[in-house]
Amino acid sequence: MFIYLIRRFLIIFVALLMPFGAPAQDAPAPDAKKTEEKAPSSRADRKKQKTDWKKQRQQKMNDEKSKKEYHKKYNSKETRKRMKKNAKKAQKVNENKRDFFLVRWWKKIFH
Repeated sequence: MFIYLIRRFLIIFVALLMPFGAPAQDAPAPDAKKTEEKAPSSRADRKKQKTDWKKQRQQKMNDEKSKKEYHKKYNSKETRKRMKKNAKKAQKVNENKRDFFLVRWWKKIFH
């Protein structure tokens, strides 16, 4: 009987304090509002913005390509092959895909 009263008291106590404990969502800070960029109004502005974007993108692509070539220069052919194989394996793991069933059987039997 005493345990029943304690349980009942705890349930009521928790139920009353639940709304005050943790609200579902906090109000966003007033300075955290997103600032949306307005689209350019004239055709000339849109064209200029597009050309600027293309230049930036081309520069970024060139930088990435030069980095890749720089790293390739210091690796042997075998190293590059191993890196490519590891990249494929990592991609498969990230996509949560398993190895081909024969490969899994082979590893289970002989390794």
